[in-house]
Amino acid sequence: MGRLIRIFDTTLRDGEQSPGASLTVPDKVRIARQLEDLGVDVIEAGFPVSSPGDFQSVREVGKIIKKCQVAALARALPQDIDAGLKALETAAKPRLHVFLATSKIHRQYKLGKAKSEILRIAVEAVSRARKGVADVEFSPEDATRTEPKFLLEVAEAVAEAGAGTINIPDTVGYTVPEEFGKLIAFLRARLDKKIRISVHCHNDLGLAVANSLTALAAGADQVEVAINGIGERAGNASLEEIAVGLHIRRDSWKLETNINLAEIYRTSRLVSNLTGLIVQRNKAVVGENAFAHEAGIHQDGILKDRRTYEIIEPSLIGVPESVLVLGKHSGRHALANRLLRLGYRLKDTELQKIFIRFKELADKKKEVNDQDLVALMEEVLMPLTETYTLDYLSTTSGTNTVPMATVRLKKGKEILQAISSGDGPVDAACHAVDQLTGISARLTDYRITAVTGGKDALGEASLKIAIDNREVPGRAVSTDIIEASVKAYLNAVNRHLQNKRINS
Repeated sequence: MGRLIRIFDTTLRDGEQSPGASLTVPDKVRIARQLEDLGVDVIEAGFPVSSPGDFQSVREVGKIIKKCQVAALARALPQDIDAGLKALETAAKPRLHVFLATSKIHRQYKLGKAKSEILRIAVEAVSRARKGVADVEFSPEDATRTEPKFLLEVAEAVAEAGAGTINIPDTVGYTVPEEFGKLIAFLRARLDKKIRISVHCHNDLGLAVANSLTALAAGADQVEVAINGIGERAGNASLEEIAVGLHIRRDSWKLETNINLAEIYRTSRLVSNLTGLIVQRNKAVVGENAFAHEAGIHQDGILKDRRTYEIIEPSLIGVPESVLVLGKHSGRHALANRLLRLGYRLKDTELQKIFIRFKELADKKKEVNDQDLVALMEEVLMPLTETYTLDYLSTTSGTNTVPMATVRLKKGKEILQAISSGDGPVDAACHAVDQLTGISARLTDYRITAVTGGKDALGEASLKIAIDNREVPGRAVSTDIIEASVKAYLNAVNRHLQNKRINS
């Protein structure tokens, strides 16, 4: 066994700050549950003082999470610290994460404060935080552009004031591995061994993972990461790349984590679906092409022995590989067994929901495979209250024909129907949805991908719509790509309505 590294996940805080990403309270709770299953050590659930929604998110996550620590972010300001402590009252294992900029450029242009003032404010903030919670983490923002001697002075001062973890953030993704490794080694050699050193790297130069791994090798005890590497600007260090990298090359790193690697793929999909941020095809570990082989030489090698061109077994991260299939004659018991093999333990009510959708899909496809089931699970179990559901859809289009769509929606017991035209069948159907819901939305992003192969492949529609100057993601699956598109559009509309109810 190597040295144990703690995983601090900031998907729900820094990750949500990604341009185009927005999560509701139920979304955050759903992801938090999955992060707990994944085995992260700390979940940073939000920035309570920033908005009522973030405050509520931290409280709700704190209520349900028992195995992991739940952290809240706060600036070194009394109102931030008090809001963070209040939000963390529900958490079984709370941590307050306080930050204050320390670099020369931030001191001069952002804060307008001298080093002595920075030291005083940092110590006062940590002392205030420690009165309300036993576990305090302190981050000297823009640490990698801070003078090393001053950085050490700040770290020693806040440690004396009660901070148990000192996080060294590469806030703007400026550092490089050799330089960062030396900085961490410098701090580790001088700080009390009881003080945990953490690192938080941004990816502006594409070095977040490399910098993080180098820092861990140099003595850091904790790494701050996000699922799919999402976060401010170019994002954060990717949890899946670090966890799998440490596992595959444990002979080199000699470091361990508590991550359940088999939950990585499922967690990646969930975060992508709820944030609306599509994972790039060639993304390491979880990208669509991560286990795809097109070149003949590669295919020949894979058929003879997967190890010729794959260093990661797909099953290691929970990528479905089974070719066994279910069909329309399969029963609930067979479905439940297959889902259990895929890692899903369902309540009877949840199983009934997925069974109904499974039967609908099985009537359209000859065979339903594991990837189909994962896609259905994501669709059915998303924590979304549906104001409208699609009851009927019919479209017409063709050469020299005006595309038309008839859409019928259910709203409770009420049945609503509209007919509309458009530039194509999907556009026409979306116009009909607008008529029925009274919501005028603008489609800003639209993608269709095949979840599985073959002529009867399950198609996944992912899109974003702009309503009230805010982007809302939507997603749905179907063997009919027009139906998938309309359901995804309706999914986004329902998500918008749910957001309005939560924030009203």
